[in-house]
Amino acid sequence: MNFEAVGSGGPHGRRLQRLVQSVLESDGHLSREVRSAIAGGRKVEGPLADYVEKVSREAHRITDADTSRLLAAGYSEDQIFEATVSAALGAGLLRLHAGLAALGKKD
Repeated sequence: MNFEAVGSGGPHGRRLQRLVQSVLESDGHLSREVRSAIAGGRKVEGPLADYVEKVSREAHRITDADTSRLLAAGYSEDQIFEATVSAALGAGLLRLHAGLAALGKKD
């Protein structure tokens, strides 16, 4: 996904652009590269892979066991939060673009 083009138009373009920048470009506990890969739907390695896939496709099925596995694997709560937000952002943007495309609009 091209995050540079996100929010380039529409009534909420600047807000959406600030959201993407805040999630993907600010300092965090996960690297910017990992957060960007997660949001972009690119494969991440290790225990995060299954978790971010589940957040992206079936967030309503996330349980304490999912986060406990990540904690046991050495991820901090902050890292899990950032992975969750990045995956949710990517999934939301993908759905937004699909909806706009169905309406024949650009973002």
